[in-house]
Amino acid sequence: MDITHHSEIRRDNFPIFLFALTLFSSASLMFVLQPMFGKALLPLLGGSASVWNTCMVFYQSILFLGYLYAHFLSTRFGYRKHLAIHLSILLISLYFLPVSIPEGSRPPSSENPSIWLLSTLFVSIGLPFFVLSTNSPLLQKWFSKIGHQTSNDPYYLSIASNAGSLIALLSYPFLLEPAIGISQQQQYWSAGFLVLIGLISLCMLVLKQQHFQPAVNKASSVNLVEKPELKLQIQWLLLAFVPSSLLLGTTNFISIDIATVPLLWVIPLALYLFSFILVFSGYGAAIHKKVLLIQPWLVAPFLIYYFSNQKLASFSVELLIHLLVFFLSIMVCHGELAKKRPSTNYLTQYYLIMSFGGMLGGIFNSFIAPFIFSSIYEYPLMIVCALLLNPINGIGQYVKEHLAKIIFSAYFITFAVILSISVKQLDDAFLISFGIIALMGAAYFLFKKNSLYFPLVGLLVLSCAAPEKHQGGDQLLHQSRNFYGVLSVKKISDLNVDNNTHTLHEIYSGTTRHGLQLLNDVNRQCTPNGYYSPQGPLGSIFANYNSQNNAWRIGVVGLGAGEMAGYAKASQHWTFFELDPAVVQIATNPEYFTYLTDCISGYDIQVGDARITLENQPNPFDLLVIDAFTSDSIPTHLLTKEALELYFSRLENHGLLVFHISNRYLELKKVLADHAEKLGLTLLLQEFRPEQNIPFVYRSDWAILARKEADLLPLVNADLQHNWQKVPHYADARSWTDDFTSIMSVWK
Repeated sequence: MDITHHSEIRRDNFPIFLFALTLFSSASLMFVLQPMFGKALLPLLGGSASVWNTCMVFYQSILFLGYLYAHFLSTRFGYRKHLAIHLSILLISLYFLPVSIPEGSRPPSSENPSIWLLSTLFVSIGLPFFVLSTNSPLLQKWFSKIGHQTSNDPYYLSIASNAGSLIALLSYPFLLEPAIGISQQQQYWSAGFLVLIGLISLCMLVLKQQHFQPAVNKASSVNLVEKPELKLQIQWLLLAFVPSSLLLGTTNFISIDIATVPLLWVIPLALYLFSFILVFSGYGAAIHKKVLLIQPWLVAPFLIYYFSNQKLASFSVELLIHLLVFFLSIMVCHGELAKKRPSTNYLTQYYLIMSFGGMLGGIFNSFIAPFIFSSIYEYPLMIVCALLLNPINGIGQYVKEHLAKIIFSAYFITFAVILSISVKQLDDAFLISFGIIALMGAAYFLFKKNSLYFPLVGLLVLSCAAPEKHQGGDQLLHQSRNFYGVLSVKKISDLNVDNNTHTLHEIYSGTTRHGLQLLNDVNRQCTPNGYYSPQGPLGSIFANYNSQNNAWRIGVVGLGAGEMAGYAKASQHWTFFELDPAVVQIATNPEYFTYLTDCISGYDIQVGDARITLENQPNPFDLLVIDAFTSDSIPTHLLTKEALELYFSRLENHGLLVFHISNRYLELKKVLADHAEKLGLTLLLQEFRPEQNIPFVYRSDWAILARKEADLLPLVNADLQHNWQKVPHYADARSWTDDFTSIMSVWK
């Protein structure tokens, strides 16, 4: 009797195990494929942020199409045709294995590569990724038809899917990427996809054997919606749109405005996936009730703090606060999504609308926000939206309805006041105002029966949303935003240094300063500062080769403010390579910086990724300086073995290659030391640490490479102040190639 009973339990749990394992495997493969294939494309397209944005739009669009296919298949066909069609799609997808970029595929050199990128993604991984995207709604729909005791509420299976996504997300940069190269990753992934096809086939077999068996014994712990009305479907859309947008907005904000720590983008995405695991778990309802109560009381002071433009001394505490607010905000939205999930008859429709909202959130942040906002205003905007989507209960119906009307009027009046006093950023104030008004109106009509608005928070947020105020002599001269980030130019007046008053301009990418110029001192207007100062390693290079470089051809990858032009001679020709057109506009505008107008005569600027534009250079250089930075470090594709071979192919026989490798978190000298050893090059390094505090001079790390040791003798014989040293051998170093890079291998 007992043996039979236990045998029945095991048989009863087998479908759960099978479907959960299949969903886990599918999500894992999906979240490995995204970074793996994006990384494989970098050597062809460079480290452009638009590459990642385009890839993300492709992934979200295919995900939406996969959900649309799952909905259409499960609602328009009987289960026999249904399974036959899907099995055919699975078999056709095997043709695309192993996944890889088509041989000989190259992006256009003179046109926008977006169309080429999308077509390459579609041809290379389009159908396999499409198959992966169908699995979450389709398998849950199948499970609802097999007559298991939990079939009437299969949403808990999404825990397995999100757990697979989370584990794959964390495993790729920390386990998979440091261990094997891209080509091996693609082979292992293809083998995993074959295993997944087998698991899906087993799920089909279970569905065929137990099709349309009634669920027994166990009812759902949640009251599932029987038939979703249009209003509820719009709520699903908003509750998916806001977290998706907030995910990208938070990632951009903490990566640009708080800290440029590598892999920081992993944390918000991990929290995003973890929130789905929580809300669909058995504890989801209890957790959701507590989050609804906590969110307003934490978000209210946070918004006041955020708009006050103050920063905490500890970036770790600052980061923790922003991540906590982000997590509570998405927990409110995802908790409401879980609470408002429909019966299994509308399961695929539910997931379809969710995916559409997520796709719209990605499109808004990737393509719309950069063109309508000059800074990352979508980040606080979505936090406010998440607050408005919080359906707090516990107050009389009459009071809540009338309170909503009062607060809506108060918001409108406050916006009118703000707009009347806004001058410098009128467009941004108007857009933010209009957006919040529209969303408040939508929230009022959609949630008025169970919503409580927070008047004090709203008024404080709006009153603080006026243009940014600058203290002292600081003045914001310029701020712009595009796919590559937020650029700003600031003017600091009446700066007292060594009893002298200075006026200087600074260029920032987010919060990272990339150059400055003193404008009130004629003798120093063409003197490079900061990382490029004459006292530092770059100054040492130009000083010690001064007698040799009169006719040098010099290339610089990374323009910044154009400070290196301060070292230019009239007989030299310089070529600057810059990825971001907005940087070129700033550096060539004499209202901001005059290095390129007053300090150099013979130069040209090549816009585009350095590895692409360098290939087309007809004349070799005598000196090539790599000073390109994404956030606070050189893009990895500019540090690979293939990249160095390209650089030296564009140098004269006695040419010099210089790298700026300053970084607070990564020891990039290990990468260069390994390249120098394997390519037979000579490498010198200077870690410049001024003994005393010198105004406008920063500590920095620079490396220089040459084919022959004799070419670096001027630096070896230099005075002790410029202490160029040979880099020791690193036994644990692994060569960075276009096939393999791992920042974990060089973490300090």
